Amino acid sequence: MNVSSRLVRQVLGAVLLGAALGGAMSGCESTATRRSVGETFDDATVTADVKSAIATALGGGSIVGINVDTYRQVVSLNGFVNSQDDIRKAGEAARKVKGVKEVKNLLQLKPKS
Repeated sequence: MNVSSRLVRQVLGAVLLGAALGGAMSGCESTATRRSVGETFDDATVTADVKSAIATALGGGSIVGINVDTYRQVVSLNGFVNSQDDIRKAGEAARKVKGVKEVKNLLQLKPKS
């Protein structure tokens, strides 16, 4: 094997190794459309804390009709509650949770039967 062939193999090996390591490391980084593992964990923690805060504010059973989703510390509240006061209380409780940047309160009143 001549020197230029060996050099090409070394460069190609280094490029492939760099690509492999770069691909493996990108799983830990966030991008514009994907959260990192740490961000996903933080969002899950915020979601649990918001659910607990809303349950306390509304008295436990009222949270059954509320869905809480968190993406990059922005909390979305969806679902149905019994009163305008419950909508307000849920939003206020969510805003007070540590780590919440913004609350999108999309809660609605339960339809009258």
